[in-house]
Amino acid sequence: MQATNTLSTEDMSDTTEFGAFVLVFNASDPSGASGITADAITIASVGAHATPIVTGSYARDTANIVNHYAMDDEAILEQAQMVLEDISIDIIKVGFVGTPENLSAIAEVASDYADIPVVAYMPDLSWWREDLIDQYQDACTELLLPQTTLLVGNYSTLSRWLLPEWSEDRPPTARDIARAAHQFGVPYTLVTGLALPEHYIENVLCSPNAVLISEKFERLEATFTGAGDTLSAALSGLLASETDLNEAVSESLAYLDRCLEHGFRPGMGNVLPDRLFWAHTDDDDEDSTPTDPTFEDPANATRH
Repeated sequence: MQATNTLSTEDMSDTTEFGAFVLVFNASDPSGASGITADAITIASVGAHATPIVTGSYARDTANIVNHYAMDDEAILEQAQMVLEDISIDIIKVGFVGTPENLSAIAEVASDYADIPVVAYMPDLSWWREDLIDQYQDACTELLLPQTTLLVGNYSTLSRWLLPEWSEDRPPTARDIARAAHQFGVPYTLVTGLALPEHYIENVLCSPNAVLISEKFERLEATFTGAGDTLSAALSGLLASETDLNEAVSESLAYLDRCLEHGFRPGMGNVLPDRLFWAHTDDDDEDSTPTDPTFEDPANATRH
């Protein structure tokens, strides 16, 4: 007897009602600590759907990046175009994409779909060759930042990149960084990891003219990998769901804090954010909190 499919189209939800789709450009991370894997899990966790465009692959573990292998820019363009011609994308999120050529391809996509906001995350690139860092960041300022709605990055990473010739006696503020980003066309900048007294860190959302949000969190005694991708992906997913910018920043920071609080150490390297902390039982939560006293200062939490 031939089996019949009893599911009718009336039983299926209209996918256009979901309405929260994020086009993600990022590298594959075989450790699962960061990159496209972190993005997809995080975006799903905050209620949106990721359409991941693989831009290359790291050779890394949970502690160190040894190398990165970039995908060809034409392959990236073809991946993105196939998705954009099929799905109504709400937000574009850009992580580390490997080469100036790939940044150029993504900037072309963002320009063609100028009505879609772009969230760009600049990770710590200190593992890379200095000349490659300079070429990549120069291409980012020239090509991607003019298309970027919200720039996300750690204080030290952004200040070294955007204010390399800072000469004042005082250190640059988050607003100084936001002003520097605005010179390339960025209206909003989220600066993370500013050190505060008494083991706190501050995260500041700025426009070039004002501090919009300033939130502080207690510094956790662990070194994390993947926090920056987690934060920027959560922001992208929430913005795709039409959450107000200030509210999205506040909610994504709170989400990241919970992810870090319940972080786990799968190997011999750093602690990973538990992006699915909400899916565990209370007993699981108690077992997952990182308490190893040998962990280093976590000021780098959002740099990796």
